[in-house]
Amino acid sequence: MTSLLILNGPNLNLLGTREPEIYGAATLADVEAACVAHGTAEGITVACIQSNHEGALVDAIHAAKGAHAGIILNAGAYTHTSIALHDAIAGTQIPTIELHLSNVHAREEFRHHSYIARVAVGVICGFGAAGYTLAIDAMLAHLGEAS
Repeated sequence: MTSLLILNGPNLNLLGTREPEIYGAATLADVEAACVAHGTAEGITVACIQSNHEGALVDAIHAAKGAHAGIILNAGAYTHTSIALHDAIAGTQIPTIELHLSNVHAREEFRHHSYIARVAVGVICGFGAAGYTLAIDAMLAHLGEAS
């Protein structure tokens, strides 16, 4: 059975309370439950990990090799700063979709650069929590397993 990893970075544990006008009212638990339910409906397994620590995210990417067919990564602020995440994705060669709740291109200039995008199969941003299920569908299409 296909398995996908939903990997969330710093401050995403604060979803639902952190700047809801930007990130929405859904909590991380809501997002994870929606991802697992959507995966079940598509006949796949979805695992979810969140960490505020860059090294833990790198470790999760490394551990995903051989365990997951793809990664949906919302790296939060690490998107704009982490060469380590870029290198982990490139090194494991696991298909990865970069995801953001907000439209980063309509926000501050520093959010316009991504170290992840170069090694991602695609980028989804600006659709709020719905972006996660869109990313699952996009990954399944990329893997040739869309229902």
